[in-house]
Amino acid sequence: MGLELYNTLTRKKEVFRPLKEGQVGVYVCGPTVYGHSHLGHAKSYVSFDVLVRYLRYLGYATTYVQNITDVGHLTDDADEGEDKLAMAAQREKMHPMALAEFYTQSYFEDMDRLNCVRPTISPRASGHMTEQVDLIKTLIEKGYAYEANGSVYFEVAKWADYGKLSGRNTEEMLSGTRVNVSAEKKSPTDFALWKKAQPNHIMQWSSPWGMGYPGWHLECSVMSMKYLGTSIDIHGGGLENQFPHHECEIAQSEAVHGAPFVRYWLHNNMVTVDGVKMGKSLNNFITLKEAFAGCHERLSQAYEPLAVRQLILNSHYRSPLDFSDAALHAALSGYNRITATVIAVRKKEGSAPEGPLDEQTNRELDQFRETFETAMNDDLNTSVALSVMFDLVRLANRLLAKDETTQRTLNAVDSMFRKLGGGVLGIVRETYTADRISAAEQNRLAKLVDALMQERKEARERKDFSEADRIRKTLTESDIAVTDEADGTSSWSFK
Repeated sequence: MGLELYNTLTRKKEVFRPLKEGQVGVYVCGPTVYGHSHLGHAKSYVSFDVLVRYLRYLGYATTYVQNITDVGHLTDDADEGEDKLAMAAQREKMHPMALAEFYTQSYFEDMDRLNCVRPTISPRASGHMTEQVDLIKTLIEKGYAYEANGSVYFEVAKWADYGKLSGRNTEEMLSGTRVNVSAEKKSPTDFALWKKAQPNHIMQWSSPWGMGYPGWHLECSVMSMKYLGTSIDIHGGGLENQFPHHECEIAQSEAVHGAPFVRYWLHNNMVTVDGVKMGKSLNNFITLKEAFAGCHERLSQAYEPLAVRQLILNSHYRSPLDFSDAALHAALSGYNRITATVIAVRKKEGSAPEGPLDEQTNRELDQFRETFETAMNDDLNTSVALSVMFDLVRLANRLLAKDETTQRTLNAVDSMFRKLGGGVLGIVRETYTADRISAAEQNRLAKLVDALMQERKEARERKDFSEADRIRKTLTESDIAVTDEADGTSSWSFK
């Protein structure tokens, strides 16, 4: 059986067939960089990381594009309010682009620690203004968009297929519309392609309609089509982006080119806290940096980043994940069990006797691989795929207990840990710098690091930046990650 993916557009699982044989283009809506990433972001980006990893495991040459939203994402996720990034910049007394740079770096640091592969291309909205203006011009020329007082809107009534992704009709869209809709619009359902900027708005660009900035929906259409073509294989994002964001992307993209925009739409479900969506707007989120350092009231300890990843893999990407400290602790326990076994296998490989690969072990490994691939082919069922890792752990521990287990046999087991647990699931490392250290040793080390962090803080306060950099370098070389926040505070965690 080949890979089957649940296509939100058709509301069913479909056998995946790319446009070009052996090649796949994947576009995933990236972060809006106005704050540190939280566990909700991790759910999305780990899920699509596994998709990309598995496509490559299957032999597809995969181009992975994930944008950075550094302009145009308004506070109500539609056409009104203020730009989220501009608001955060004002609050933190930074230039918006400086803020975007700071949180973009923070985002990639967190994703690296979660062992997410870097996107092939990470385009920024602010770097594609010419292309966005050109797309708007074409939409106006084709009669799908209109200018009003320096802003430009897509006229939804002109696009008969609007609503085909979300399943919403015009009446449902109107019933959910707020009373204070802009009077510039011909209809409340019309969405912004370009917004007129007020004189004091820092982030603005020139256009045929005056100074302004692009709509949030526009950037993803422009960047996905620029790097992946008019029709792309897979477009992913959070379930909350299905409407209006992805619905608007489809309308403006297909209106311009007259061709299907995306062949397979994939949407991941959300992380919840006590049954409520985790998000910055509700102030119920836990940043990844807090999870890694254990510095949040809902957390009992610091958590290894790959244990956070394993927690996410325990659930299906289309299912909600209700967060709790107990669930994270259980994921850490399972991660430690896998890690300890992998380390033990690799240690014994060097001293194990020479000899052939055990035939019974080889048959079991083939069965594990088949079960794993069957699960992943079934719309990326990572929960079942993860259970195969524990089957492999049990097999490895049986082999470790036998003195006669050969080097080739252990090497075959290690190879499967690397390919399936590392290459696809991303929870097994290629190398381990050291074995696990005890909790008591961790606490003693934490006290030493806290003391060094205090020294660094004092050095920064007296503007002795060379000393502060020296301390940071020392910590980094000791596998301690130091994060400087925008408000001047600092935190640390084990790498």
